[in-house]
Amino acid sequence: MRIGVDLGGTNIAAAVVNNSGEILLKISNPTMAKEGQEGTVNRIIGTIKELIEKYDSRAEYKGIGIGVPGVCDIPNGIVKFAPNLFWKNVPIKEILQKEFNIPTYIDNDANAAALGEAWTGAGKDKRHIVCITLGTGVGSGLILNGDIFHGAQTAGELGHVTVLEDGPKCNCGNTGCLETLAAAPGIARIAKDAVLEGKETILNNYVQGEDFTGLTAKEVFDSAKEGDLVANKIVEDVARYLGLALANVINLLNPELIVIGGGVAAAGETLFVPLKKVVEERALKDLYNDVEIVAAQLGNDAGIIGAAALIK
Repeated sequence: MRIGVDLGGTNIAAAVVNNSGEILLKISNPTMAKEGQEGTVNRIIGTIKELIEKYDSRAEYKGIGIGVPGVCDIPNGIVKFAPNLFWKNVPIKEILQKEFNIPTYIDNDANAAALGEAWTGAGKDKRHIVCITLGTGVGSGLILNGDIFHGAQTAGELGHVTVLEDGPKCNCGNTGCLETLAAAPGIARIAKDAVLEGKETILNNYVQGEDFTGLTAKEVFDSAKEGDLVANKIVEDVARYLGLALANVINLLNPELIVIGGGVAAAGETLFVPLKKVVEERALKDLYNDVEIVAAQLGNDAGIIGAAALIK
């Protein structure tokens, strides 16, 4: 038995996973990252304790694997920088091993999602895979020749590739990162700006109060499906920025499969149709013909299953 933890900017999900990659029990709690590093670490510990208690407090676990949305020093188990968690140099491996006395393994959350899809999902039996996660942020995991590619440290930070010079400020300190334009908060921000500019759009129907809490990426895609012109323009822009990034990945790595998951990917064909069009226009033809772009099969479970797969 293994424990897989998917640490996101919004939720902490944890599950007991068997050696075949099947989830036996899963729970989730809010991350509440803005309350600080110590509070988030305590909520991770509390979530794992809750999981163990609910499943079987007497069970033995081979290890704890955790996917983290940030730059990781994997050998030492330190999260060096996680902008959406406001973390710097957090020794999460040491903390969890001391708390639970169970071997602990960490990796970037997008790498974990890629491992999950490669183990039991859309990438099963494929050896060259790029897995993109579109949620609170934009992450990517690279599997080359069947193994996670880490580079010198933590390769695959597609969310922080610049796609719009002088674009919106990113939490990483750069401007115009893909994450600011194709992740859920960025899409919601663009929609909010459209409403504030007084544009005629059904997006106005989702505004709740001065903080625009009812206007999310989901409402943008739903409005686009209904034919709203403003929402469709936003979706076209998201597809263009993401398509540019993916075309560059294809030209550089020549993968056989690109798997796209996360909450934003739930938009389905509303996003995938314009996205594939941009990629086809921008990537080298021969390399584009080698690749298939598909939706993730494991949904929100990819990160948990992949985190469990980190356990040696």
